[in-house]
Amino acid sequence: MSSTIATIFGIGYMRPAPGTWGSIFAVILAILLVENFGIIAFVLALLLISVLGWWATDNYLQQSQSKDPSEVVIDELVGQWIAVLPVALALFHLNLGSLDLWPGWLSSFLFFRFFDIFKPSLIGWADKKNGALGVMLDDILAGIAAAICTIILAAIYHGI
Repeated sequence: MSSTIATIFGIGYMRPAPGTWGSIFAVILAILLVENFGIIAFVLALLLISVLGWWATDNYLQQSQSKDPSEVVIDELVGQWIAVLPVALALFHLNLGSLDLWPGWLSSFLFFRFFDIFKPSLIGWADKKNGALGVMLDDILAGIAAAICTIILAAIYHGI
């Protein structure tokens, strides 16, 4: 069970770039969740998946030789969902359809991948931590950085 969650039903075994595949899946799933169940369900799912992801990653790491196995992509899902949270909130507040803000979904994906791959500053520091803390925390911080960048980009675009 923990392996299934940690690899998001095997998406983490897709090559090349399993983290990117995990992020693509995360954006698609976020769009579907927001469109069909609303913002409250999305936020609750984010909280639930964060806890389950931490548990699954911790269990998976106990059987792994690597401190951050590339097939573990539940951390990408959590980080990507944090990155798209401003877009989901904007959809809710503006009463728009999910794809009406497609530039926000795209920019949050691109910003998240940038921060997750290059790991600047605190993200790199978190990545060096051992265990599930290191695996999950760097993606959580990358998601926060991507969310902030998405908000700034939207503000610039709208002249705020």
